[in-house]
Amino acid sequence: MMHDRIQIFTGTAHPALANEICAHLGIALGNADVRQFADGEIRLQINENVRGADVFVIQPTCAPVERNLMELLLMMDALKRASAERITAVLPYYGYARQDRKDKPRVPISARLVAAVLETAGASRVLTLDLHAAQIQGFFDIPVDHLFASPVMIEHFRGGASADWTVVSPDAGGVERARAFAKRLNAPLAIIDKRREEANVTEVMNVVGHVRGRHCLLVDDLIDTAGTLVKGAEALIKNGASGVSACASHAVLSGPAVPRIEESALQEVVFTNSIPLSKEAQASKKIKSVSVAPLLAEAIKSIHEETSVSVLFI
Repeated sequence: MMHDRIQIFTGTAHPALANEICAHLGIALGNADVRQFADGEIRLQINENVRGADVFVIQPTCAPVERNLMELLLMMDALKRASAERITAVLPYYGYARQDRKDKPRVPISARLVAAVLETAGASRVLTLDLHAAQIQGFFDIPVDHLFASPVMIEHFRGGASADWTVVSPDAGGVERARAFAKRLNAPLAIIDKRREEANVTEVMNVVGHVRGRHCLLVDDLIDTAGTLVKGAEALIKNGASGVSACASHAVLSGPAVPRIEESALQEVVFTNSIPLSKEAQASKKIKSVSVAPLLAEAIKSIHEETSVSVLFI
């Protein structure tokens, strides 16, 4: 049964994206007061009647991760206690996704814990974009709509596509994602074999596939410190690539990431606006952004109207 009334709220993580989504849907962003007490605790109040409403809370859990996640949890708790009929947590970027299994002794499965607290806070369903690992969907006992930014990215690169494109996965784990890009661009696929010595530190080993004389497109889900990306580009150039571009859904861009990209052999790096770009990243001539607001707006509309979202998985 279709819910009669739709309302959209957001925290402080990325209000620009929430406003853009609302503009596509032709509705006003809900009024929520998000402040903090003197000691830093979040103080939140929903300033609209949400009783019986179909509510969507848009909040990427990007840096500062703990604050943005806590805002999301508190907002959903407030909505639940205000008798919203259904609450959909819209996470354009799902933080804490990189620890999705117990691969070492005495480590948490952070992605599972975040899923549990989202449900406890009141989420009826989750809408997210390009999870670091697709199996995270299985950590939830509520419906999860997992969208992909690839149609938006491919549209950007298709205009410059030529016969010498080669799509490259920066590691073995990203092959499926890169293969989807390669198929859409009608381009061959290559893989970079690398050894990870410790978190955020990588050593590129060798390139598997034909890249000599071709323009390479490195495809990843997120870029954090850009160490993998820059070393991957260096490896491709050493193996005879004529040029290297890159794209990733989420512009985490921690620490030295932007200077590394600026000083690298990369011609351009394209992100979505799932995470707001820092001023440093916005000033970069190599970093570009494409919007996923229309994609997320269509998904929200489909969820509200109880129609299939499968048409968005293209």
